[in-house]
Amino acid sequence: MRRWLGMAETVLANHSDRLNAINIFPVPDGDTGTNLYLTARAASEAAAECDSSDLGTVIGAAGHAAMEEARGNSGTLFAVFLDAFAVPLAGQPRLSGPLLAEALHRSRIRAWSALSEPVEGTMLSVLAAAADAAADANSGMDANADKPHSNAALARTLDAVVDAAVAAVVDTEGQLPSLHDANVVDAGAVGLLLVLGALRAAVLGVGLAEPIVDALHGFDVQDPHIHAEQPAAQGVELMCTITLSPLDAAGLRHRLDELGESVIMSPLGPLDEDSGCVRWRVHVHVREPEDALAEIRRLGEPERISLTELRPDHAS
Repeated sequence: MRRWLGMAETVLANHSDRLNAINIFPVPDGDTGTNLYLTARAASEAAAECDSSDLGTVIGAAGHAAMEEARGNSGTLFAVFLDAFAVPLAGQPRLSGPLLAEALHRSRIRAWSALSEPVEGTMLSVLAAAADAAADANSGMDANADKPHSNAALARTLDAVVDAAVAAVVDTEGQLPSLHDANVVDAGAVGLLLVLGALRAAVLGVGLAEPIVDALHGFDVQDPHIHAEQPAAQGVELMCTITLSPLDAAGLRHRLDELGESVIMSPLGPLDEDSGCVRWRVHVHVREPEDALAEIRRLGEPERISLTELRPDHAS
């Protein structure tokens, strides 16, 4: 798992410029690659510092660090993915096909529920395809084949996951009008494909299989920075961490949905039984941040507040 996250950090760093270039959804601010890389770097560093042979502990530490340091929509969803991925791995010293299927299933549920308005044609579609492929690879296993927890079964599951992820990324171009018009695939979807490819490479001891991105529209290094051709985005990305009861968190989500877009709220750790509260990571796009911050502060004191202009550097 440490090798996986280290490889994910490397491959996202290597491809960050192209991911930025095709980042036009949900806003064309050209930072998906940067956000995914920085979030993956936080996860990789936390995993490297975690002295445990328990897969759940290592990935849990990585997921928590990624959530605290998450950047943008894509980074936040990647952090949610990792945090949920860790749950079924608790107490496990090695990965197996069934465990991978369960981890992807949990990640899929958490990622879709974290978003107020989940959209097909994004990282969510790739995660759903990967989870379905992992489940099918294990449920359809021949009774006379290798045992479900064998290395051979894990290899078949990983192959199925990456193949399904590639197909799902290709499909994103036809699922969102903005991507179809620009003749590109979704940047966040490609980022998750690279992460899943890194998992396969780390577990099987093979290369990162760069050809998995060769056929993706807009991803050739000679292609232009497509996001620069889009109308400039308006507003601010607001992110923070706050401790709230589940009821207050639901109310805040509703209010942020009214004030802005791209609302993501995900818990950071379990419910505290004494206070009845949970730490939440909050993400929203708003025209002006003052009203959103006022709503957040009405319920508690936010930490780690970040405000990022949605307009990229090229916008005039």
